[in-house]
Amino acid sequence: MKIIRLLVLASATLFAQLTFAKPGLPLVYEINLNDRADDQFKVTLHVAGLTADNAIYQFASTAPGTYQIMDIGRYVKSFKALDAKGRALKTEQVSTNQWKLDQPKKVRTIQYSIAETWDTPVNEHKPYNMCGTSIEKDHVLINGQGVFGFPSGMQTAPIEVKIDYPTEWAVGTALEKNNKGYFVAANYDRIVDSPILLGRLTKATTTVAGAQIDVYTYSKTDKIKSDQLLENMQSMLNAAGKFLKQLPVKRYTFLYHFEDQDWGAWEHSYSSEYVIREEEFSKKLADNMTSIAAHEFFHVVTPLNIHSEIIQQFNFVTPTPSEHLWLYEGVTEWASDAMQLRGQLMDLPTYLDELTQKIAYDKSVDTTYSLSKLGLTCYTDEGQRQYGNIYARGALVAGLLDIRLLELSNGKRGLREVVNELAMTYGPDKAFPEKEFFAVFTQKTYPEIADFFNRYVKATEPLPFADYYRKLGITYTPSVNTGQKVPYMGMGANFVDNKFLLTTLSDSLRKAGLQEKDEWIAYNGQPVTGETFRAIQDELKKQKVGDVYELTVRRDGQEIKAKSTVSEKELVQKYQFQPDPQATPQQLQFREVWQRNF
Repeated sequence: MKIIRLLVLASATLFAQLTFAKPGLPLVYEINLNDRADDQFKVTLHVAGLTADNAIYQFASTAPGTYQIMDIGRYVKSFKALDAKGRALKTEQVSTNQWKLDQPKKVRTIQYSIAETWDTPVNEHKPYNMCGTSIEKDHVLINGQGVFGFPSGMQTAPIEVKIDYPTEWAVGTALEKNNKGYFVAANYDRIVDSPILLGRLTKATTTVAGAQIDVYTYSKTDKIKSDQLLENMQSMLNAAGKFLKQLPVKRYTFLYHFEDQDWGAWEHSYSSEYVIREEEFSKKLADNMTSIAAHEFFHVVTPLNIHSEIIQQFNFVTPTPSEHLWLYEGVTEWASDAMQLRGQLMDLPTYLDELTQKIAYDKSVDTTYSLSKLGLTCYTDEGQRQYGNIYARGALVAGLLDIRLLELSNGKRGLREVVNELAMTYGPDKAFPEKEFFAVFTQKTYPEIADFFNRYVKATEPLPFADYYRKLGITYTPSVNTGQKVPYMGMGANFVDNKFLLTTLSDSLRKAGLQEKDEWIAYNGQPVTGETFRAIQDELKKQKVGDVYELTVRRDGQEIKAKSTVSEKELVQKYQFQPDPQATPQQLQFREVWQRNF
């Protein structure tokens, strides 16, 4: 699951002296956040020396790490180009995300207004809010691809961003400033990779393994402070430092946004951003934030230091998938739990319960959909329906790969060691070859790993939980009857492309007219959305046998209501892992290596 601003030079004379289209000279943007009245960013870009190669002004179709179509051009409300005397030049929108400059050589200023994504309705492919933009009275959230475009051929041009904002506001970002006070980025990829949160923020700072860690927090009613989050996060950060041996960044920034929506987080190379519903601060909230942060923080390894050539210079024009999404998200999810287990922040039963939950998710979607296929189809509607499984099956496969590597190396070299070695071989500025990575990984490890990839990443053979975890003295049982009766609503649902789709259905719900893949839109008249679902889950937990409830679904544009009664069924515990009390000394020794692999 899963930000920035712009600039302008004050003097027209100075602009005339710069030839932005030449290599090495920056694109300079400006935005005035003192004007927030209409929820639109007013962007000005001053240029000179554009040629026919720069005649298309490009807005992003997507962004790294989102794996969704965004089509930011849909949010552009006005667009114009001006010459040196301020006279309008002809422009034409030639596609959803592209505007053509009729006379690029004469263009000196490009101006456009672009609406925030949070409060602007679109018919499909709404950007996840943690990947979008928001303008409010006391804060602004910026993700670069939601505000900036670039002239064709200039994706690699350096960027400077001047932001005007209220003097009492704080600014959280991983970007650095130059001596003019402008934020700077090496290129367009970096500006998109560096969200900015501005406003009434709190800040806390610490140092971990030589890296400066900053936490910035916006909390709508001041319930949550940065120092509270950082204090709870400190042990996880220390464990991450030990797990990675050293942090591959010198500075990292956490950006938290607590208001009335619950969307999740978005990772970046030097920062991560979180959009979470505000509630009273509690240990439970802090632990949840730390758990999410553990995943996002590990992205300093993948994809910052280990990434495909597809990621190296991202294609913002046409979404281009990578087969190795399993590496970027699956391995990262595995590592976020593994480093907490090995840092003794998570006990073994909790870790094993995480595996149980991930298997349950994997079983709820298409088990014939391989991780390789998911990576290659992640931008399609078909792939989006399976996308959540990259965090479930992807992490499960990574865990099995870790065990296999430890077994082949006699406990000396697991997935963590191989990942660290790959990070040393490659790095932020060196990509691995997309089509050769399985061979590269196998060559760096053992011939048997090629067979592992063929069976469990490229194909969808049943995952060998029982065989692999038996090596650790841990038993795996697919199903256990308990004899205990529990309330049963008679349905299941998956969150796909910002919609809840019904999965399993009881006979009574089928007779009431519901079908699998119906879009679930309301429970007892309360809308079911990503923002309301947590509250609805709390309501569902209060149900008792005999309670009557109403579901509303949408099918082919029509709303259908169905009433049913809470029944009961036997509690069947599925996908259970348990330490084996009869484990051999060899199994216990291997488990100790696996569990304390520092």
